[in-house]
Amino acid sequence: MTEERSRGVVRDGLGAAWPICLGYAPIGLALGVLAQKAGLGPLETGIMSVLVFAGGSQFIAVAMIKSGAALAAIVATTFMVNLRHALMTSALAVPLQGVRRRFLALFAYGVTDESFAVNMARFRADGWDRWRALVVNQTANLTWILSTIAGAYAGEFVPAGALGIDYALTAMFICLLIFQLRSRFYVIVAAFSGLVATALYVTIPGNSHIVIAAVTAATAGYAVRRNRAARGVV
Repeated sequence: MTEERSRGVVRDGLGAAWPICLGYAPIGLALGVLAQKAGLGPLETGIMSVLVFAGGSQFIAVAMIKSGAALAAIVATTFMVNLRHALMTSALAVPLQGVRRRFLALFAYGVTDESFAVNMARFRADGWDRWRALVVNQTANLTWILSTIAGAYAGEFVPAGALGIDYALTAMFICLLIFQLRSRFYVIVAAFSGLVATALYVTIPGNSHIVIAAVTAATAGYAVRRNRAARGVV
């Protein structure tokens, strides 16, 4: 790759990534502040962002850490939330056919909902390649890591409960849920999951009710949808 072409790749990648970075910066700062309130330092927050790099899962993990949830429950819950990445990377396998595994590993590490949407749209429009897509992924990744670390430092100067920061976590979860409610069927499954979680919360100790309710509702929803498809019901 020539120097001129390299500059073009970086320029195009940064041009596509900057809207994502603008969105990541404030959310990352909020996560860092919440992580600090949950007892995590800047180093621990940064390590979590490097290893996980998934905003929704990190918000959930911080909430569960703060509530004293067991490690197994945190890992199982975040694993389920991140399962959608398997679907996204499967879709990306089409434009990335024939690419070496080492590149794919680096590329897959940076895939998020936002970078996936940006790169897929540009792959379909032609004129986009894997190197530009990689710049998008890793630029967003770096922005997220730095903003969460900065938030963890800033959290030391933000009193608990100030600026409505405690509600940020609840608001984040509400947004994540709303974005998933694409039809009445999803609303029913979400309501069923909430009922199961509430029933388990008052009957069994610990935080396992979250994982059990999620698995139960997801399994029931899949079974119902598969049954309706077999009967030809949309």
